[in-house]
Amino acid sequence: MQGLLALSGAVDRISRFFAVIATILVATSCFISAGNAVLRYAFSISSNAWLEIQWQMFAGIFLLGAPWVLKLNEHVRVDIIYGNRTPRTKLWIDVFGLIFFLAPACFMMAEMSWGFFMDAYVRQEVSPNAGGLPVWPVKFLLPFGFALLLLQGMSELVKRIAGLQGHPEFVIAYEKPLQ
Repeated sequence: MQGLLALSGAVDRISRFFAVIATILVATSCFISAGNAVLRYAFSISSNAWLEIQWQMFAGIFLLGAPWVLKLNEHVRVDIIYGNRTPRTKLWIDVFGLIFFLAPACFMMAEMSWGFFMDAYVRQEVSPNAGGLPVWPVKFLLPFGFALLLLQGMSELVKRIAGLQGHPEFVIAYEKPLQ
């Protein structure tokens, strides 16, 4: 189990690295959006590339940030099933969800989107808009992001199993949303 927990820690660090990139993308996207608005309204200068880079960054923000959200246990869940359960029952629900829902969905999405990316890459796909950007790099984020999410899911599975085996540091905290 110690080897798996060490591997889990490495995956957590990888997820944190890409979360930092996602954070940088958020800030960069805000600056680009503001700069684009100033250029457009103050100087009548516009470019499709500035608009397209924003939606490409938006894809990066979510696909690269999702594994870290899972690691922080801040993802969306069904509170009616999870909310008032004992910590051990929550661990079992997480194990079930990670194995039967997250892993198959991530694997399927990564596998299906790989062909989508490869087709765009082979054709060197570019946006059809005037001054548009290459599209294949952002399409790569689909299989890559889902592969990262799958890796983080396996890391979380290891931690949940460690919690079930009695490792107190791996009892996962969950804070019910305030509404």
